[in-house]
Amino acid sequence: MEEVENKLNDYKILKEGEAEIIMLKKNDVFYNPVQVHNRDMSVAVLRTFIAKRKEEHKAMMDKRDKPHSKGSHDESSTPNEENGLTRQQDEMDAVGEKETHQVADEVEDLPKEATKTPSWKVARELKEPIVLEALAASGLRSLRYAREIDGLGKVIALDIDKACVEACKRNIKFNGASVMSKMEAHLTDARVYMLTHPKEFDVVDIDPYGSPSIFLDSGVQAVADGGLLLCTATDMAVLCGTNGEVCYSKYGSYPVKGKYCHEMALRILLASIESHANRYKRYIVPVLSVFMDFYVRVFVRVFTSASEIKKTPLKLSYVYQCNSCDSFHLQCLGRTVTKDNSVKYAPGIGPVVPQECNDCGKKYNMGGPIWSAPIHDQDWVVSTLTEVKSMKDRYPAYKKITSVLTTISEELHDIPLFFSLHNISGTVKCTSPSAVMFRSAVLNAGYRISSTHVNPLGLKSDAPWDVIWDIMRCWVKNHPIKEQPHDSSGTAILSKSPKLEANFSRAVAALSRAQAKKVKRFLPNPERHWGPKVRAGRKITSKHVSLLGPDAINRVINGAATPEDGNVSMLDKRTPENGENATDEENEPSNKRQKTDDDELASEP
Repeated sequence: MEEVENKLNDYKILKEGEAEIIMLKKNDVFYNPVQVHNRDMSVAVLRTFIAKRKEEHKAMMDKRDKPHSKGSHDESSTPNEENGLTRQQDEMDAVGEKETHQVADEVEDLPKEATKTPSWKVARELKEPIVLEALAASGLRSLRYAREIDGLGKVIALDIDKACVEACKRNIKFNGASVMSKMEAHLTDARVYMLTHPKEFDVVDIDPYGSPSIFLDSGVQAVADGGLLLCTATDMAVLCGTNGEVCYSKYGSYPVKGKYCHEMALRILLASIESHANRYKRYIVPVLSVFMDFYVRVFVRVFTSASEIKKTPLKLSYVYQCNSCDSFHLQCLGRTVTKDNSVKYAPGIGPVVPQECNDCGKKYNMGGPIWSAPIHDQDWVVSTLTEVKSMKDRYPAYKKITSVLTTISEELHDIPLFFSLHNISGTVKCTSPSAVMFRSAVLNAGYRISSTHVNPLGLKSDAPWDVIWDIMRCWVKNHPIKEQPHDSSGTAILSKSPKLEANFSRAVAALSRAQAKKVKRFLPNPERHWGPKVRAGRKITSKHVSLLGPDAINRVINGAATPEDGNVSMLDKRTPENGENATDEENEPSNKRQKTDDDELASEP
C-alpha cells in the first residue's frame, strides 16, 4: 500500500478548461501553464473554423441546387420529359442531366421511386473535421479540442518521445470514454506521418519547442483543401533580427531591426509557409496572426490552385529600413500588367528608395522578403471575438484573448508594419505628443491611422513618411527643443521646412471604440516569470533562475518542485569551495540570455 501511495505522490492532476491531465512531478514531459493563452486562442479559432466551414458548405450546396431545380422545371415543360434529353438547356443543365443519366443506368433495375434522388445530392453531408496535433507532449491541447469543441470528428496526437506518448495515452483514459472514442496518440515522427497522409486532415496544429521550420513542408501537404494550419514559432531571437543569417537559413528571409520586429516575425513566418505551399501548387490565406507573450502564432487556410500561386509575388515585399531614423519602405516583388483584357505578371519596378534616406541622409538596411498582404481576415476576427464573448466561462484566459482580439479588430489590416510614436519623438529629441493628438493630426491630414496589437505604442498608418515627419516638425515648432549635434539624424530632419501645416485639433476618430469605452487592450502578465520554460528532460541549474525565478529554484533544492514551477526537475547543485553557501549573485534573477546545450536560446519555451 505504501508503494502505491509513493507512486501516487509522484503525480499531480492539472486542469485547464474542461481537460485534466496527470503530470509527473519530474521534468519528463513538457508543460507550460503560460501557453494557456495559446490554447485558448486555438480553441476559439477552431470553433469559428467549424462554423465557417458549415456556412461555406451550405452556400456551395445551395449554389449546386439552383441550376438543377431550374433544369427540372425546364424538363417538365418540354416533350422530352421521359428520356431526359433537352438540347436547348444551358451548359450547367447539361452537366446535371448527364450525371442523372449515369445514375439511372447504374440502378435501372430498381423501381422508379428509388431513382428520384439525383447524383448531385449524393454525399452532400459534411464530414466532421479531423484534427492532427503534430507535437502533442502531454496531449493537453488535443484533450481540450476533444472535450470543448463540438462537431469534431477525430483528434490525432503525435510525438516522437516515448514518455510523451505514454503520458498522452494515460491522459486520454483519465478524461473518460467521450475522449477515448475520438482521440488517439501515436509514437512517430510527425514529419513522416504528415508526408504519408497528404490532404487527410482538416486541421493541422504545429506548436514545437523553438522553430517550426522543419515541419512546414510536410505540414502544408497534410492539410486538406480549405483546411486550417495552425503554427507557432518561439524562436523570437532568430525572427527578430538578432541572428539574421540563422533566420534566412530557416525561413528564407532576412530580418531587420526595428520596433516592428515582432510583426515582421509574423510576416516572415507567413512568407515561409507560403513558399513551402507554392511548391505543391498550394497557397495560404491568413485568417488570424498574433504575437502574444514570447511567441508568434498564425492561423492560415490552405488551398490548391496553380493559377492562384502566380499571385504570390504580389503578396511579398522587401523592407528598406533606415539605420538612423525610423523611416522604412516596402518594395513589392511583383506587379500585374493589363493588356488587351488579359492580366500578366511581371517583376516589381524599383528600387523604391535611393542609396541615402530622403529624411536624414543615412544609409538603408534591406531585409525580407516578408508577407506584405493582410495577415488577418476581419470577418474571422469579429466572428471569433463574438464567439469568445458568448462563451466567457469556457476560456481560462478570457481577458487576455479578448483584449488581443479587440485590438486586432481595430487594426488597419492592409498596412504592413508600424512605427513607434516614442521612437520618432526620440529621433528628433522632443517631448512626445499624446497618441490622441498625433492620431488627430494624421486624420486631419486625410490619412488613416490605428493602433496595433503587437505594441501598445505602435501606430499603423497609410501616411507617407514625409507627412509623418512634417507633423513632427510642426510639433517641434510649437514645442522648441535644445540645439542638437549637426550630424544627428534629428537635426537633418528638422532642418527641412514642413510642406504640410499639421492640425492637432482633436478628431472624432482619434480614439477607437475600445479606447472610448475604456476597454483594456494590453494586460500585464498575471505573475512574475510568466514566459518560456525549460525544455523537458533538461537538468535545471542556477542559470535558469531568470526563467523560473529564485523561489522555484529554491523549491527544487528542497525537493518540493511542482509542474507549475516550469517543469523543473533535479537542480545541478554547484556549491562553492570550502562548503560555503551559494552566493547571493547566484540567487538573484539574471537578465542575460543563456545558451542551452543545443545552442538554442533559453528564451524559447
